[in-house]
Amino acid sequence: MKVLKFGGTSVGTPESLLCVKRIVETVETPIIVVVSALGGVTDQLICLSQEAQTGDVAYVAQLAALHQRHKEMVQALITSDRQTELLGRVQAHFDELGSILHGVSLIQDLTRKTADAIVAYGERISSLIVAALIDGARHLDSRDLITTVQQEGKNVVDFETTNAHIRNAFATLPAVTVMGGFISRDGETQRTTNLGRGGSDYTAAILAAALEAEVLEIWTDVDGFMTADPRVIPTAFTIDELSYAEATELCNFGAKVVYPPTIYPVCAKEIPILIRNTFNPAGKQSIIKKEAAKSDRLIRGISSVNDTALVTVSGMAMVGVVGVNHRIFSALAKEGVSVFMVAQTASETSTSLCVTPNDVERAAQLLDEEFAQEIAAGAMNPAEWRVGLATVAVVGENLRQHTGTVGKLFSVLGRNGIGVCAVALGALETSVSFVVARDQLKKALNVLHDSFFLADYEELNLFLCGTGTVGGQLLEQLAAQADHLREQHGLKINLVGLTGQRHALYDAEGIDLANCRRQLAESTTPGGVERMMEEISRMNIFNSVFVDCTASAEVSTHYERLLAQNVNIVTANKLAASGEYDTYRRLKVMARDRGVKFHFETNVGAGLPIINTINDLTASGDRVLSIEAVLSGTLNYVFSTLSADVPLSQAVHLAQENGYSEPDPRIDLCGMDVVRKLTILARESGYRVNTTDIEQQLFLPAAMFEGTLNDFWAQLPNFDAEFEAQRARLAAKGKCWRFVAEWRNGKGRVGLKEIVQGHPLYHLEGSNNIVCLTTERYDAPMLIQGYGAGAEVTAAGVFADIMRVANI
Repeated sequence: MKVLKFGGTSVGTPESLLCVKRIVETVETPIIVVVSALGGVTDQLICLSQEAQTGDVAYVAQLAALHQRHKEMVQALITSDRQTELLGRVQAHFDELGSILHGVSLIQDLTRKTADAIVAYGERISSLIVAALIDGARHLDSRDLITTVQQEGKNVVDFETTNAHIRNAFATLPAVTVMGGFISRDGETQRTTNLGRGGSDYTAAILAAALEAEVLEIWTDVDGFMTADPRVIPTAFTIDELSYAEATELCNFGAKVVYPPTIYPVCAKEIPILIRNTFNPAGKQSIIKKEAAKSDRLIRGISSVNDTALVTVSGMAMVGVVGVNHRIFSALAKEGVSVFMVAQTASETSTSLCVTPNDVERAAQLLDEEFAQEIAAGAMNPAEWRVGLATVAVVGENLRQHTGTVGKLFSVLGRNGIGVCAVALGALETSVSFVVARDQLKKALNVLHDSFFLADYEELNLFLCGTGTVGGQLLEQLAAQADHLREQHGLKINLVGLTGQRHALYDAEGIDLANCRRQLAESTTPGGVERMMEEISRMNIFNSVFVDCTASAEVSTHYERLLAQNVNIVTANKLAASGEYDTYRRLKVMARDRGVKFHFETNVGAGLPIINTINDLTASGDRVLSIEAVLSGTLNYVFSTLSADVPLSQAVHLAQENGYSEPDPRIDLCGMDVVRKLTILARESGYRVNTTDIEQQLFLPAAMFEGTLNDFWAQLPNFDAEFEAQRARLAAKGKCWRFVAEWRNGKGRVGLKEIVQGHPLYHLEGSNNIVCLTTERYDAPMLIQGYGAGAEVTAAGVFADIMRVANI
């Protein structure tokens, strides 16, 4: 014998009820079918009763609409020869309901007895319709079987009486019996009662346990018990098996697949529970039983209570005093305040309790009354309470068998800037529960699910600011490597934000990398960094990385705000790292303290591993003594291109035409870019330095950097002869010019320098960069050399920094 329960979504429409009929009629063994009210009807009945209580006659029209819905359901499903009788019974129920609501409206008073009677009509009517729909089905009124007694203001099942009624009613088993769930009857007064929200599950479990059914099947609108709420976590998937203990924890903390009290009756008889999808009977399903098959994952599932309040009792009088917690829980229990999580300090100076927001003020008041004497004496503090919170439970029996799981959990939360208000870890170690701010809930669920269930790959969510040459190249490289990263490195990169100066795109599910440039051009969303900052805060996505491919001072001013939100930063923009030393240092410390990444390798040498090499040397105890480097690809191109046939003005033109210089080459020729780069290298080597501390030697008169760009181009040829004469002089001596950045003895300078043959800088060609590092360990300079300019290599360096965020 089996018990099948169908929830409101399963009996909400004619189409869904036909699914129920097909499922039931394919079962060969005798079955009991327990049904909820039609989808949404229970809430409507509650609203009707509340409106009637105020004397608002609007309930009359709503009641008529509700009656019409049930009539239409009958007319759509039941054959004409049986419709008249069933419609008459439905009419009689609505007449009774209308009379009760009229009485409530007249006296404008709604007692609990009356409210229970009103809300019961949902299941009373739906079960009649389902019984008529299924061929040969017998209908029973659940109130004749499920008996309750009053305990501390709640309806509690009288199992002895209930089990006797059930066994008598099912002394012989018809093929199909249909009953309404949720509803019951008080054993003493015989008034209609109910088993609370989700009570239809409980009804089914009571029946299954009393009759020792072979299985209890809960039919709902999802493919079994999911690893998380699929409405919040699109990547959630079905849990094949879980234990009674695991299911209880998940249900207690918000998983709405099964009503928590459902599990106990069948658990005691070791009756398995199957969770199946009414709309996909052949799909995946979950089984809940005493001992679930071992899982290779650390946890089974994640659930949450979306609206939590926290009330805290504290004070030195609690330390070592026997009975304080007894007083706390007794005071709350007497008034029907339910506590679903407790967190207590080891010193016993405070106890925090999770309750519903509706109960929190009353709970604080009750506790203040209970400890009034201690509060008056100053030995305890008045109860404090907070709202706007949410509770998350991470559940799995593997938790107690694997060390480090809890550490990983809180490490992941911390790296994503998710603060925890209270924590509870059960002694059985099957669950970890914690409280977070409600606006952090979605982010917390996503990052935990990604970390514990999507172990095949890690996700990074990118916000890219800047779609020019470097940003454009980066987008192409990301698109080309996406599949390889997923398959070979377990990394899934989602572009969730993209902005230029005029247009922007935002999509938490990911922007198509292959078409994003076209979509950006067609977008009507305003661009700009300010809008992107707003979107980053609004979307609040886990594992976020802000990628700056601009040279904008405005963009760099937002780094501190991003780090404060635990957003990783990867930047090709050198203005932050070379700006005021205190700002640079603050950003570095913030990133370290918050466990997020602040990478700017491409600030010096484009894709060359210069900064990371210095970091590795200093972290291992080495000390950088001096730096000698060519750090401008533009200037190196200019001075390595100079020849008898290529004068200075032509070399500068060639640098611009080949994309090695800025559109205004004076930005490169002034050497300020090299000053910034040397400042960054010196800082990363452990020196406190600002750009103003670097000696800057211009090779063109200062007047050349004033006026218009056209003026510059017109005057530049005037210096060709002088530079050619000097170049020829150097060549005759076996020397050449290089624009060199030097750091030595705690001082820095940049400028043209004569380089002799045999020096590492002498044979440097094109737009290449070179860095010579002399350290305490490397008294013979360590050389790092390669392309130091160009959009492609710079984008590749940015890409490499993104990989470092993912620790690849």
